[in-house]
Amino acid sequence: MLRALADHGTVTAAAGALHLTPSAVSQQLAALESEVGHELLRRRGRRVALTAAGELLVGHANAVAAELERARASLASFAAGGGGRVVVAGFASAITQVVAPALAVLRARAPGVVVRVRDAEGNASVPLLLDGEIDLAVTEEYRPGGRDDRRITRFPLYTEPFDVLLPPGHRLAGEAAVELRELADEEWVAPQLGNPVRDAVELTCENAGFAPVVTHVSDDFRAIGALVGAGAGVALVPRAAGAGVPVHGVAPLRRVFAAVRAGSEEHPLIRGVLNALSEAVSGLGPGQADRRLT
Repeated sequence: MLRALADHGTVTAAAGALHLTPSAVSQQLAALESEVGHELLRRRGRRVALTAAGELLVGHANAVAAELERARASLASFAAGGGGRVVVAGFASAITQVVAPALAVLRARAPGVVVRVRDAEGNASVPLLLDGEIDLAVTEEYRPGGRDDRRITRFPLYTEPFDVLLPPGHRLAGEAAVELRELADEEWVAPQLGNPVRDAVELTCENAGFAPVVTHVSDDFRAIGALVGAGAGVALVPRAAGAGVPVHGVAPLRRVFAAVRAGSEEHPLIRGVLNALSEAVSGLGPGQADRRLT
């Protein structure tokens, strides 16, 4: 419960993730504080913040959770069952490029393994993973290194650059590559504020010496492509999201990786899915595959 509270920030949200009532969660957390003899929580308006003692205990809880995942993996390996279910969540283009091909591999190699796929945009799959609703997340990041979260184990899949989308008949449409500073006076189509893609676009334009004038917003790359195709502006999107023109110089990158709860990577069913994803990655075109899973 303390881990859920750390993840979700409120007793109500933590209770929802645990399928309990808020009063039950509050009572258990109060009992935990009494048991350990330290104040673990501090209220800040409607949200609850962890004290230093609470943060310390959450660190130990994460380690215990990882050991429980390893125990489940060991039992599954002992049972040596060739069947079971794995729930995978990922964003649309990753499902197209690697998840669907991995399913084809598994159907031929391990027909007893049932994979259920959920569409989850951006980083939405990671909270689902931590809450136990899925077993494996195929997700993305746009900054090198990413967030160090010891609750999950990461497996790099592939990296793809961003390309420029230009309206039909645009003066630069025939170029082999586009200098972004040549688009400084254009209207732009971009995701909503707070979307990590929007952050990547604005940072890249800033490095090119200008701030993009965003006149149309959408978090759907298909919608962005349609708006650009209608002449509404220009855009920067990951290569798999549209047929664009490469950026001259340094382009932002989307780094795609698989994530599992720490310890569960040893589970034979999850390992089988990771291996299938590795084979799917090896089938991507030159320049897209980052490296095979290890």
